[in-house]
Amino acid sequence: MNAAVAARFTASTTLAAALQAILADLVELHLQGKQAHWNLVGPGFRDLHLHLDQVVDDAREAGDTIAERMRALGAVPDGRSDTVATTTTLPAFPGGEHPTSAVVALITDRLYAVTDTVRTLHDGIDAEDPTTADLLHAVISTLEKHAWMMGAASR
Repeated sequence: MNAAVAARFTASTTLAAALQAILADLVELHLQGKQAHWNLVGPGFRDLHLHLDQVVDDAREAGDTIAERMRALGAVPDGRSDTVATTTTLPAFPGGEHPTSAVVALITDRLYAVTDTVRTLHDGIDAEDPTTADLLHAVISTLEKHAWMMGAASR
């Protein structure tokens, strides 16, 4: 085995599990954002409909970044629907149509739930792999910006 392969950093099971937990929440946020996007009604529909597209795109991109980082570290991401449904920290999104005010509250809560997961796991990730922790800073910043903007729309 050559020295370059032998020196490769790989994720511990703890790091891989932490990243998997974040991935599950990001995939679920993406799916719930789409559900909200499709079933939104009421005043301010268009603006919120478009903002939900941005939330969905950013959650999907962040999830992809985390999954690809996992692969780079030798871990195996699991984005299957049954895995996501049983491991996400996000509460289930209610079915049916929802007025804009309800969607703002529902999605804002979920944005903060994902950032709470990332913040809770961040220090352990940083202790093992500061490079991966740097990726999490961007995830937190993006999701908290969306949460602020969503919340501001309801005041």
